[in-house]
Amino acid sequence: MTSTNPGRVVDRTMTAVYPELAGKVAVVTGAARGMGSVFAKGLAARGVNVVGADINDAQMKDTAEQLNTELATDALVAEPGTVVGARIDVTVADDHEALAQTALAEFGRIDFWINNAGIFPFALAGDITPEQINATLSVNVEGVLFGAQAAARHMTEGGAIVNMSSVSALRVRKGRGAYCTSKAAVAHLTESLAVEFGDIGIRVNSIAPGYIDTEMTRWVQEDPEALAKALDSVPLHRLGAPEEVFGPLLFLLSDSARYVTGHSIAVDGGSRHV
Repeated sequence: MTSTNPGRVVDRTMTAVYPELAGKVAVVTGAARGMGSVFAKGLAARGVNVVGADINDAQMKDTAEQLNTELATDALVAEPGTVVGARIDVTVADDHEALAQTALAEFGRIDFWINNAGIFPFALAGDITPEQINATLSVNVEGVLFGAQAAARHMTEGGAIVNMSSVSALRVRKGRGAYCTSKAAVAHLTESLAVEFGDIGIRVNSIAPGYIDTEMTRWVQEDPEALAKALDSVPLHRLGAPEEVFGPLLFLLSDSARYVTGHSIAVDGGSRHV
């Protein structure tokens, strides 16, 4: 069965509001574009102050300025938080600590940390080079660990960390051996962090997106045959919107999820079942 409207996405408007989030502070890595920028804007629209970080600091600062302007002129947003742009190389542990210090200097606290930065390499298993596997594990796994460590050093009880895993942690795709391996590691690392950080009252969960309409899936959207095959593997027969990933993120940060830790929420249109 194929979709009658390949690649379609739903209305991107998200209406969920959690009043308890206003005034809190979030760090979001990989926030210069894609889902990271959607996360930053969505949180700020709900009164959360955000430090968005990216290895491309010029783009990150432009994104922060643009988001602040959009929120300030949005009649539906009463009291937005502020988005501050910063640079980070997530493979460097000291950069995470510096990012934490930026959040503390700007806003005086850290309540949430979203490890969103990641890379999506392609190579058949026999062609994966040492450089590719090392880079993928460094960005996608070590970047999560270092971020969680920095967050835990400065959060108080009630803090929440959300990591970005992927449906690829459960489903193998040809040419994505390095990526799938890294995201499986993120899922298990999330469970380990949840067990240990629970002792200090910090929750750790992950989100596992499927085919989401971002730059990372542009390759499949531009190939009609690949897109048809991809959508056949999704029971809802469409791509997801970044805002549909933001919804579960918002829940995981909220008090509604204060007894939820060590879990991975799949946002994949049901593709893990087929």
